[in-house]
Amino acid sequence: MTSDRDADERDFFLDSGRPAPARRASATKPHYAGHRERLRERFAQTGADALADYELLELLLFRSVPRADTKPAAKALLARFGSLAEVLGAPLDLLCEVNGVGRSVALDLKIVAAATQRALKNEIRGREVLSSWQQVLDYCKAAMAFEEREQFRILFLDKKNTLIADEVQHIGTVDHTMAYPREILRRALALSATAVVLAHNHPSGDPTPSRADIDMTKTIVEALKPAGIAVHDHIIIGKKGFASMKGLLLI
Repeated sequence: MTSDRDADERDFFLDSGRPAPARRASATKPHYAGHRERLRERFAQTGADALADYELLELLLFRSVPRADTKPAAKALLARFGSLAEVLGAPLDLLCEVNGVGRSVALDLKIVAAATQRALKNEIRGREVLSSWQQVLDYCKAAMAFEEREQFRILFLDKKNTLIADEVQHIGTVDHTMAYPREILRRALALSATAVVLAHNHPSGDPTPSRADIDMTKTIVEALKPAGIAVHDHIIIGKKGFASMKGLLLI
């Protein structure tokens, strides 16, 4: 059943591309005629690096909106959220607030985001994590950087440091999450993990470890040590970067 919101969304795009009644019989083509094929051809010939963020968004919106000019919606999304990564990471309800972006378009964008996360996760699955560190960081950033609440995520590793499981242990508030050392130990033993990588996000955008982050990490390290389970690192993810506690010599 079609919702009023989806109907409004279609009307927005159709109206933006529909000639005025007095000109309906005219042979004049809309200004964006041929634009889609030209943009697709540029992508095919030169690749994504030659396109601006709004043009890549246009390409995505072509699939959601069969006709009409999608450039205004693409630029509105970037104006609202700031970057292509932040558009894909934005919550569904906030995407729907952008002019011309109804639920169906927003869902398509979230599907693209989910597919990107899955692809990045597959890059580290079955590989030695410590030698694929950039892929680990890329995956954590895609999965957590734009979440509105703090997530505490654990990557469980086997004796070869390959990924066994990737689990979110807890979701907290906008500025606080809890980690439970006994639960981490119990789960690591159940998976026969010999090491873990801890990760959580700071919705504020600043990945600088807090005193609470440092103390929590030291508690987890001490809890896992008697079982011979190493904590390789605790990564804190922000919108614009990350912090490694191991790199900062905090563990």
